This record gives sequence, structure tokens and C-alpha cells, in this order.
Amino acid sequence: MKSENKYIGDEGFKKLLEHYNCETPLDIIKMRFAGAICSPNLELRPSDVISSFWPQGHAPRLQTKEEADLFFKFFMGLWDEIFEKVKENKVELPFVKKEKDNLSAYCQARYHQIEWGYVEGFWGGKQDLKIPAYLAEVIDSLSDLAGVYATLEKKLTNRSDLDEVSKSLEHTDKMAEKAIAFIIENSVLPRIESITRVVN
Repeated sequence: MKSENKYIGDEGFKKLLEHYNCETPLDIIKMRFAGAICSPNLELRPSDVISSFWPQGHAPRLQTKEEADLFFKFFMGLWDEIFEKVKENKVELPFVKKEKDNLSAYCQARYHQIEWGYVEGFWGGKQDLKIPAYLAEVIDSLSDLAGVYATLEKKLTNRSDLDEVSKSLEHTDKMAEKAIAFIIENSVLPRIESITRVVN
């Protein structure tokens, strides 16, 4: 069934985030939505995930029903877009420009996308979720891979390591995408029809 909510595109969405003083970058939002869609926490609602993009108590005050409807329609447009990617098992790490003189920014972006994006979305605020051991291992390995980006960033102080770090980044990206694909294939796709979530 085709979604009624159409994604307004990255540029339009960035303007929406700016308008509502949201400091969570779009790339992290996309990855947190992906993690939340894959989450075994069936009590998790899109509205809970959306409110997590602002510090506690700072979510925007929506003045009218029309504004609230529009606000959630825009966010659900992106949610539905990511849901389709999950359904097709085509979740990829967001594009980040890799410049040799600024690999540090690449490492930071990847760390945040995986740890504060996908992994945070997956747990959905419940660290005590009962999940199969294999799934716990894979999600832990994703956190470990996020840690690899932090370690590689530290290595960048030695400028002679640039080529080695660049190759390691490529390898780590592939490993992270494989881990997410494994979670989707083994834990999400078998129950995909039952995890369509609505805003409230």
C-alpha cells in the first residue's frame, strides 16, 4: 500500500528542522528512523522517536491542530520513505564527503549516524529489551564499529596514516552496512507486515 505521506525531500526537510530549531542532523534522523523501524520494541511509536530529536522538554509547541497535522505528515513522509528502504533491505549509510584533509569530520559523522542514529533508534529508549542472543550480538557489533570510527579519528593525528585510515573507513562502512542488512533480513523482514506503525 502506497503511503499518503510524501517525503518533501532533503532540502525541504532541512528547512523544516531549521524552522523548529532541531539540532539533530538529517542524516542522524534518517538512521534513527531506520533503527526504530527495525526495533523489536513494539511499543515504540514514531511520535516517541520524533520527540527524541529535541532535548527533553524542548520539543516544539505546535499551536494548532493544522500545524500538528502538517508537522507529523512531513515527519511521517520521511518515516515512510525509510520504511520502504528497510522493506527492500536497501538501508545504506548516508553519503558523507570523504576529503583527505578532513577525514576527522567523516569519522565523527559516521560515529554519530551509527551510535546516535541506528543503534539509538533500535533500542527505542529501552535498554532492557528481551531480544535473541544473535540479535544482541549484531547490535553490539554495530556499537563496536561506531567505536572503530572514534579510534580511527585518533589515528589521524599521525598524518602518514591517511591512506591506511581511508581504507579502514571504507572497510568499516561495508561491515556496518552488512550488519544492518543482516538485522533486516533475519529479524525485520519475517515480520515486516506487522510493524507498520502510525503516529499515535
